[in-house]
Amino acid sequence: MHPARSIIVFTTLSGAGFGLVALLALGALAGSGSPLLWAALLALALTGVGLLSSTFHLGHPERAWRALTQWRTSWLSREGVLSIATLGLFAVQMAADLFYGMRLVPLGLVTAALATVTVYATAMIYASLKTVPRWHTRLTPACYLGFAAAGGAMLASAFAAGADGRAAGLEWLALGFLLVAWAAKGLWWFRADRIPLGSGDSRPETATRLGRYGRVRLLEPPHSMGNYLTREMVFRTARRHAAALRRAAALLGGGLPVLLLAAGLAAGGWIWPAAASLSFLLGLLAERWLFFAEAEHVVSLYYGEGERARPAGFPARPA
Repeated sequence: MHPARSIIVFTTLSGAGFGLVALLALGALAGSGSPLLWAALLALALTGVGLLSSTFHLGHPERAWRALTQWRTSWLSREGVLSIATLGLFAVQMAADLFYGMRLVPLGLVTAALATVTVYATAMIYASLKTVPRWHTRLTPACYLGFAAAGGAMLASAFAAGADGRAAGLEWLALGFLLVAWAAKGLWWFRADRIPLGSGDSRPETATRLGRYGRVRLLEPPHSMGNYLTREMVFRTARRHAAALRRAAALLGGGLPVLLLAAGLAAGGWIWPAAASLSFLLGLLAERWLFFAEAEHVVSLYYGEGERARPAGFPARPA
């Protein structure tokens, strides 16, 4: 599918922002004064910029508020409602801590839970789509939650180290989340490479109900020129480019942050977790670009993609 820049920025920044919101709500920097203030402002900025960028993908951004009314059936609507509720409660909690010295622990637990569910709702926008086989798996929300937790922990550790010079607990937490997130992503890629678009329940044979006669092939494309579907749903990326981007994403988003966090544990200081956070976000941008660029929508079957995607030896007739 076409990788929209606004959605890539949204999922990258808002995920890290809500991860930081959850940790701050749980008291990661409670009572630390200025570092907590700047961390809270960064969390609000990341989530705010991310959510704002998501509206740029809409044909009429001024109507985005209408999406909030469909929360009973739409994960997109649930994400919007949860985001507003989370940020509202987070602002109340931070104001109470910073200006009145009040630790609202129950409110913090609710805010952290809402931040987690918000990231889950974002992931389910994609994981709930049966029309995109690569996305339709429980590994999708696992990856989103893992990356959000890792990004939030790295950012929190940078502010904690700036407050007292060391943040070993948060850095160890960031390392753990980072390893779990990339393990889930590795499984996600392993699965994605083994489910070609034309090998599932949706294929030309089932769409035309001609499978009983043999393998169905496209003689001519359904349109003589490009249209919305070919621009948005039928996006091709060279396999060698995808492999190179995967390596870059794993290196920038996983390998380098692990080394930088390890250096922070040994030497102390805020510069190491801060550099790890920056490298992680750059790697995650590449990962999210691939998440969309490699996704194959079943509508691609009507443009000949099924023949290209189906593995050799795939049975002509349904079993």
